[in-house]
Amino acid sequence: MKRVATLLLLMVWAFSGAVQGQLLSRDVDPQQVIDDARETLNEMATHPDYEALLSDLRTAKGVLIFPRVIRGGFFVGGSGGLGVFMAWDEARGDYSPVAFYSLGSVSLGLQFGGEVAEVVIVARTQNAVDSLFATAFRLGGDASVAAGPVGAGRSATITADFLSYARSQGAFLGMSLEGSRMRIRDDFNEAFYGEELRPVQIIEARRVDHPGTHALREDLARFREAPAAPVRPEEAGHEDPSLQGFEPAEPGSGGLTIEELGAERI
Repeated sequence: MKRVATLLLLMVWAFSGAVQGQLLSRDVDPQQVIDDARETLNEMATHPDYEALLSDLRTAKGVLIFPRVIRGGFFVGGSGGLGVFMAWDEARGDYSPVAFYSLGSVSLGLQFGGEVAEVVIVARTQNAVDSLFATAFRLGGDASVAAGPVGAGRSATITADFLSYARSQGAFLGMSLEGSRMRIRDDFNEAFYGEELRPVQIIEARRVDHPGTHALREDLARFREAPAAPVRPEEAGHEDPSLQGFEPAEPGSGGLTIEELGAERI
C-alpha cells in the first residue's frame, strides 16, 4: 500500500512538473510572450485600481512583465512563468530591447488546483537592474521586493528595489513574490535574436534590436509621460486637494486575497 501511495505521488508530481515545463519550454513562441506582455501591461496600467503602478512606471529603472504565471499544483505546489525585462536608458530616452526571464518558486504541502496570474514587476533602483544580470537570483535576496499598493488613490512610502503588481481573473493580488527565483532564459534570447546573448549585451550594450519589441517599448515610454491622476477631496481628506496627498496605505493592502479568488484550474 505504501509503495502504491509513493508511486501515485511521483506520478502527480511528474504531471504537475510537465504542466509547468510546457509553459516554459521552447515550444512557446517568444514573440507571443512579448505580445502578451504588452497586453498585460496596457490592461493593468490603465486600470483605476493600478494608479500606483502607473505612478511607478513614470520613474522606473526597468520593468519585468510575466503575462502568465501558474501558481499552485497538486501535491507539490509552486509557480512558474515566462516573461520579459526592459531597462530605461536615460541618455537615449527609450527602453532597451527585451531579455527573457523565467519566474518560479516552490512551496511544499498539499495544494490542489492552482491560480493563473499576470505579474508586472517594477525595478525602482539601479541595484534592481544590476541584480537581473546574474544568471539566477532570488527576489528579496540581493535586491528587496514588496507588493505594490492596491486601489485607486492609494499611496505608500516604500523603499524596496522591486515592486510587484499582480492580478488573477481581473482581481488585484497583493503578492510580494519574496523568495521567488528569477532565471535568465538564454534559450529564448538566442531563439529570438538568432545568436547567443547575455542580458547585459541586450540591455546595456544594445548589440541587437528586433522590430517585434518596438510596440511594447513604445507603450512603456508613453506611460512615463502619462499625467498623474487628480486627487479627489474625499481621498485627500481636505477640501483643497492641492494641500495634501493621498492617505498612506500598507503595501499589498486592499483588493482581494488569493483565498477570496475563484481559482482557475490547471
